[in-house]
Amino acid sequence: MPARFNRGWERDAVIVACAISAGIHAALTPEHLAEGTAAGVAFGASAALLAGLCVALTVRPGVVPLVAAFLLLAGLVAAYGLAVTSGLPVLLPEAEPVEGLAVATKAVELLGLAAAAHLVLRARELPMAVGPRPKGRFA
Repeated sequence: MPARFNRGWERDAVIVACAISAGIHAALTPEHLAEGTAAGVAFGASAALLAGLCVALTVRPGVVPLVAAFLLLAGLVAAYGLAVTSGLPVLLPEAEPVEGLAVATKAVELLGLAAAAHLVLRARELPMAVGPRPKGRFA
């Protein structure tokens, strides 16, 4: 695995962005559960997926968890954009107000998204497998 990926600031930025976002989504889950089950479950699932990606990117960095982080962060930013402009069907039928914590969270997610995009574009340098490497004659 290239040293640039292992020690690069980009991977650290993706991990930190996912960790911050996971913490904020987890903290806001009870409040969103009080507003509605669907929104609360969505926040809880986001927190769990983000936390899992932190672990995956730390323990076994590779293209698969990196692309997953890119897609999840992009989805969270897009969902917030819809939530404050027109609302989200089922989750938030009416547009929600813009709040400072949400804007700060989206800024962190956008930084993580940019770092993930940069790493995905360099994907030829990254290991393709997430699991252990095969042993034996053809390894």
